[in-house]
Amino acid sequence: MTFSTRVEMKGREAWIDLEGELDAAVAGEFRQAIEQVAEQKPEKLVLFVSKLQFMASAGLRVIVFAKQQMGRDVSIYVVGAGGPVLNTLQMSGFDQSVYVQESYP
Repeated sequence: MTFSTRVEMKGREAWIDLEGELDAAVAGEFRQAIEQVAEQKPEKLVLFVSKLQFMASAGLRVIVFAKQQMGRDVSIYVVGAGGPVLNTLQMSGFDQSVYVQESYP
């Protein structure tokens, strides 16, 4: 399965749609999307992950990078996580550092 990102700024919120399988081979593409939105200095980063079938630890590292890059004042929302994606967040404990929600807003 392929991986894709779609970035959209909604006012002071950066929305990123993720689709496919997020593994080490494509984590760089996700990191580029994070770097792109970080330049806009958003107040919130909203990651829509309902179309992700899988997220490896490399994808989790990019979310950690986003939290570090944007600073503690930027809230990160992970929306629609289920199955393997939610398990990755929970097993790492990172679900305690972001807002995990079924829908947004």
